[in-house]
Amino acid sequence: MTETPTDTAVDLPQHPSPRATGCPFDPPPALHALQSAPSLSRVRIWDGSSPWLVTRYDQLRALLGDPRVSADVNGSGYPHRSAGQKAGAQSRRTFLNMDDPEHARIRRMVTAPFAIKKVEALRPSIQKIVDDLIDEMLAGPKPVDLVQAFALPIPSLVICALLGVPYEDHDLFQRHTKVIVKRDSAPEETVAATTALADCLEELLATKQSRPEDDLLSELATKRVATGEMTRREAAHMGVLLLAAGHETTANMIALGTLALLEHPDQLATLRGTEDPKTVSAAVEELLRYLNITHSGRRRLALDDIEIDGQVIRAGEGIILAGEIANRDPAAFAGNPDELDITRDARRHVAFGYGVHQCLGQPLARVELQVVYSTLYRRIPTLALATGIDQLEFKHDGLVYGVYELPVTW
Repeated sequence: MTETPTDTAVDLPQHPSPRATGCPFDPPPALHALQSAPSLSRVRIWDGSSPWLVTRYDQLRALLGDPRVSADVNGSGYPHRSAGQKAGAQSRRTFLNMDDPEHARIRRMVTAPFAIKKVEALRPSIQKIVDDLIDEMLAGPKPVDLVQAFALPIPSLVICALLGVPYEDHDLFQRHTKVIVKRDSAPEETVAATTALADCLEELLATKQSRPEDDLLSELATKRVATGEMTRREAAHMGVLLLAAGHETTANMIALGTLALLEHPDQLATLRGTEDPKTVSAAVEELLRYLNITHSGRRRLALDDIEIDGQVIRAGEGIILAGEIANRDPAAFAGNPDELDITRDARRHVAFGYGVHQCLGQPLARVELQVVYSTLYRRIPTLALATGIDQLEFKHDGLVYGVYELPVTW
């Protein structure tokens, strides 16, 4: 059994580390080096603390499924992503940052709309949204920014309808969400953005409690808040989480996935030339694995001493579980995992996490991406970048990776 090294015993690598120049789709080289190391490694993060960094696929899944690993952001030693993220997370309480059994109890309150059958029933309406936005792009000037014209509106329209949030407020919630997901936002900025969104949703919940509609916020207002099962503020924070996660992640996957395919024309040709739903589904899973846009790692805290592959993680020590490099682990994915191959069986990827905290909205994200990837490139077969890839600005500073703009033409 290997003893835990002291913080001063080694010169620890800084985390996060930069990506290699000219390799925007690949995890930082430092993560590859740490994955090849003989044992778990510690890293130094923004506040000077030294959590463990988990880079191997099997280790990541083992720890995410271990009840001795906590998601509670208030625990001493929890490895927050930044001062702003720490303030934001501690200013609100959602099931995302709870442990069972409380996590399971709260999460069950919002699972129904994200069930596979419910989400599949939304496929025709999602298809119409996608087709309408493509029609608007084709009828308008070019080049066009695919992020603003297409990638961002699709999941925003869908999550607004599902929650019962007026889409005409999308500028407001997208503006605040940008602050919330930006790693270097100041603590006061993150708290202010979170509070502003929660205030808006709390007002909406009050309206829906007296005039409910067929949406998730109405259900929370009438079945949870009205019965005292949760406060209106708690329900509002739940809405903030679902609203932000429901559009930010998928929007970035649409834009970054499109860019990856444009940079891999053989893969794009295969996808454009098929009408087979299984082939489209496989492409979605491979793009999720290859890009893994939640690139800052899932953060956890050890509640007890945990031995993993001869290494001891002590109770009270922080853990960062780096899915972006675990999804490139050659021990888990056949062939060269650093290559994009949409024919690969990538279904076991951890882009949505693993264990009890696995992403609630993954069925919805999958359907949205399947509709987009099976429609956009067939309807605009000459879609192309309108600028060099070296001119694009990537979201290195956010919790979710992507591009700020994606100018395209045809």
